Amino acid sequence: MSKFARYEAENHSIFHGDSLAILSEEIAPESVDVIFLDPPYNIGKKFANFYDKWNSEEDYIDWAYQLLDKCISILKPNGSLYMMASTQAMPYLDLYLRRKMIILSRIVWHYDSSGVQAKKYFGSLYEPILHCVKDKNNYIFNSEEIKVEAKTGAQRKLIDYRKSIPSQYNTEKVPGNVWYFPRVRYRMEEYENHPSQKPESLLERIILASSHQGSLILDPFAGTFTCAAVAKRLGRFSMSIESQEEYLKIGLRRILGWTEYKEEKLIPIRKNNKNTQTTQEGLFNANSTA
Repeated sequence: MSKFARYEAENHSIFHGDSLAILSEEIAPESVDVIFLDPPYNIGKKFANFYDKWNSEEDYIDWAYQLLDKCISILKPNGSLYMMASTQAMPYLDLYLRRKMIILSRIVWHYDSSGVQAKKYFGSLYEPILHCVKDKNNYIFNSEEIKVEAKTGAQRKLIDYRKSIPSQYNTEKVPGNVWYFPRVRYRMEEYENHPSQKPESLLERIILASSHQGSLILDPFAGTFTCAAVAKRLGRFSMSIESQEEYLKIGLRRILGWTEYKEEKLIPIRKNNKNTQTTQEGLFNANSTA
C-alpha cells in the first residue's frame, strides 16, 4: 500500500503523507524553482492529529537538518529557499545552511500582538525567515515587482541635495529585511481553520520576488495551502505536501476546486465580516516597512 496519495489538476499537485519521504521519493533533483519551508516549530502546538513537540531539541534539529538536505537537493541551481523557524531554533538552522547555501537575507516578519502576552520577559512579536540561494551570481530577484512606498520621497517629499541637480527622493523602493504583515485572524476573508496560517501578503512578496510565470513553487508543509493559492493566483505552478487529512481537505477545495471528499462536502468557513476589517494590508502598502 502506498505511503501517500497524490492529487493534481492543471499544474498543481498535492501530496498527502510524510514530507521527508515524499521529498526523497517523489520529487526529482534540481526541479523546483522556489521552496517555501515553514515546518513545525517544536513549540508544542496541536495540528489536527499531530503534536508539534519532539523528545528533545537535539532530535528536532537532527530532523530539521535532514529536511534541509532534501530541500537543497531538489532546488534548481538558480532557485531560492525561504526557511521559517522559531526564534529558538533558527540559530542552529542558520549555521547549518550557511555551510551549504548563500544566505542573501535574514528577514524579520513582525506583526501586532495577539493572545496572551508575556509578563516576565519581552514577548516575541516576530518570526525569522532566511532567504537562501545556491549560486550568488545566478538567481531570480524581481525587484520591480515588489517595490513599496518610500516615505521619505512619497510622504515627506524631502530633497536630496547631494546630487549635482537636487531632486526629490524616490517615491518607491525595494523592501528591506523587516516586513510588517498582520497575522491572519478569524473573520478575515482568507482565514482557514489552522493554528499558524501565514498571510497571503507575505507569500505574495516571496513568490513575486523569486519566481516567474510558470515557475514551480513547493510548500512541504502546506497547512492552509496559502502558498499554493498565491502561486496559482500569480500564474505559477505549485506542489504541496500535507500530512494531516483535516488540512488536506482545505487544499483539495482551495487549490484543486474539489467540492466533496469521501462523501464530505468541502465548504469554506463562514465568517461574519460585519464591521470587521477582513483584508490584509496590501503588498505595496507603506506599512510594509523596509
